[in-house]
Amino acid sequence: MTTAVPGLRVALIASNRYPIRQPFAGGLEAHVCQLARGLAEAGCQVTLFAAAGSDPALGCGTLEVRPLGLSEAARHDVSMPPAAFMADHHAYLSLMLGLAGSAGADFDIIHNHSLHYLPVAMAPTLRTPMLTTVHTPPTPWLESAIDAAVSTGTRFAAVSGHTAAAWKDVAGQITVVPNGVDSRQWPLGPGGKSLVWFGRITAEKAPHLAIDAARRAGLPLVLAGPVCDDGYFARHVRPRLLGDIGYAGHVDHDRLADLVGNSAAALVTPAWDEPYGLVVAEAMMCGTPVVAFDRGGVPEVVDDRSGRIVAAGDVDAMAAAAREVILLPREQVRAHAIAHCSATAMVATYLDMYRQMIDDTTGMPDDRLLHSPRGFRASGAGGQCLRGDASPGDGLDVPGYPGATSVFGDREATA
Repeated sequence: MTTAVPGLRVALIASNRYPIRQPFAGGLEAHVCQLARGLAEAGCQVTLFAAAGSDPALGCGTLEVRPLGLSEAARHDVSMPPAAFMADHHAYLSLMLGLAGSAGADFDIIHNHSLHYLPVAMAPTLRTPMLTTVHTPPTPWLESAIDAAVSTGTRFAAVSGHTAAAWKDVAGQITVVPNGVDSRQWPLGPGGKSLVWFGRITAEKAPHLAIDAARRAGLPLVLAGPVCDDGYFARHVRPRLLGDIGYAGHVDHDRLADLVGNSAAALVTPAWDEPYGLVVAEAMMCGTPVVAFDRGGVPEVVDDRSGRIVAAGDVDAMAAAAREVILLPREQVRAHAIAHCSATAMVATYLDMYRQMIDDTTGMPDDRLLHSPRGFRASGAGGQCLRGDASPGDGLDVPGYPGATSVFGDREATA
């Protein structure tokens, strides 16, 4: 178990658009939930900034997501950006101004997981040390915030070596802390006859290629996850849901863990450079072997004891590998996950970073662990789970899906 750190006051900054609750909007929300739970179990006092409605069972305090109420004149101004952009801007501006003021004294460490630029841009105004974990490749907004900052007000961590390498020239020194999953939340399952694909149903995740691979392997397949791109789902997934290919919907954690644990193997088909691929760790923790495309940080997690990595977009290779990995011992696959994807190790690493950052700030061994909580609790959390209109981004090379675009109106839900 993680070494207890009684009294350490940690603020976790997540997405203002999504609450931290099941079923999770994406991998970032699942990660923050796991980290919050692990820190609380280690004796930390955790306060969470996320959309209203996060799971009360986490036992976290809350930082208010302040809604924006504009005047009619402002709403009709010709320069008015999209409403979702303004909601994001106002939420993070309010948060960071509060943390730069008296509210910051309520915390010993601030751990930022948001992809919004304001926490990074305003980090130099904080008196409390801040750590930022990057969950995606570099974005123009964050690069601008880092470049424009008079001084670096945050340390950086990345979820994989691949992601760290992508950020190195921008963020400088960056520590790799692989995402971890709780073995209690993803128990060893008996396996089954069907393959499984789970995650956000979007073009960059390319579940239609998993369907094609399953058909060529002659194996049934079940998909599970939220439909985040209705057009993609209608054109490229729904028409393929025939025969022994099924869609279970967006299911809660217990149902998902049961589904994954009762599957023969998991297919992971990213059409972009996956920063980590939390679904890989979750599947392996259930003892379910993984066949994944060689994209991003995924090859750092899978080896021949737990699955196979095949060339990106190679559906035939994925089909052949699927027939191979279903023979792997499930206990062996889970052992690999425990050794390489443990939530306990992840939390311990972050706690070590917190201690070092606090010591560096005070110039002496951390004595703030002894502080009693001041009980910062913002009332009336009125944030709504907003989703901006999808807007085309740079083109993605998605095999079997010509003309796909990157649609990240909600980039926080990234895995």
